Amino acid sequence: MIVVSDTSCISNLLTIGHSHLLAELFGEVIVPPAVERELRRFHPVFPDFLKPVSPRSASMLSRLRQEIDAGEAEAICVACELKADRLLIDEKLGRAVALREGLAIIGVVGVLVTAKQKALVPAIGPLLSRLENEAGFRLGARVKAAALQAVGEIDI
Repeated sequence: MIVVSDTSCISNLLTIGHSHLLAELFGEVIVPPAVERELRRFHPVFPDFLKPVSPRSASMLSRLRQEIDAGEAEAICVACELKADRLLIDEKLGRAVALREGLAIIGVVGVLVTAKQKALVPAIGPLLSRLENEAGFRLGARVKAAALQAVGEIDI
C-alpha cells in the first residue's frame, strides 16, 4: 500500500505519542520535502517509517501552490505521481483539492478509527480528547460522535 502524508496527521499523532499507529497500519509513509521540513521544525525525532520523496511535476506543483500551502501541494503532487492508495490530510481545503485530483484520503480521525477496528488501541475517545487538548486539533461534535459511534464507544 502506498501512503503519502501531509504534515498535520503525523504532527498531531507525534504530539500525543501515537505516531507508531501509522507504521503499524501502513508500514512506510511517504512525505515530500516541505512536510519533512515542517515536521523537523516542530518535532525533534523524525520517525524511521517516514520516507522522503520529492515531487517531479513542476507544473502540477505550481498549479496546486496557487490554492494550498507548500506541504499540502507537495503531498498531493507526490500522491498523484505515485498513484497512492491513500493521502493522509486533515485540512478542509487540502482535502477538497485532493478529492478533486482523484485521491483517496484519510485524516487523523480515520486513522484512529481504523486503529481501533484493528485492535491497535483499546479506545479512541481518550485519544480524540488528547488531540483536542494537547495538539489543538479542532474536531466538530458531529465528526467526533460519528467516529465514536463507528467504533462502538457511544450509541446515538
